[in-house]
Amino acid sequence: MVEQQIEMDGVFHALAHGARREMVGRLAGGDLSIGELAEPLAMSFAAASKHVKVLEGAGLLRRSVEGRRHVCHLEAEPLASATAWLRHYERFWSERLDSLEELFGPAHDEKEN
Repeated sequence: MVEQQIEMDGVFHALAHGARREMVGRLAGGDLSIGELAEPLAMSFAAASKHVKVLEGAGLLRRSVEGRRHVCHLEAEPLASATAWLRHYERFWSERLDSLEELFGPAHDEKEN
């Protein structure tokens, strides 16, 4: 249980930064080099490499070296664990959103028009 919590902490820490979320999203489309991950984010190779190390530490990607090129591959299993944890709270969010809809739903919209 404690080990799973530590892994989950790493995943959420890694995903807390927008650049890393962007990298994960782009890796979902296929393997990319660190340079390719850095390019649209307008960051240096060194900065991108630091972000990659955080993602790698969280188990969200695997890096292989092909000559001088470091290729990153998405590892989706930790994302599935995070999704399962979040789903546990989905009922709570849905109930809260349903309550808000009752308060500010279609009847509220009609009064404004």
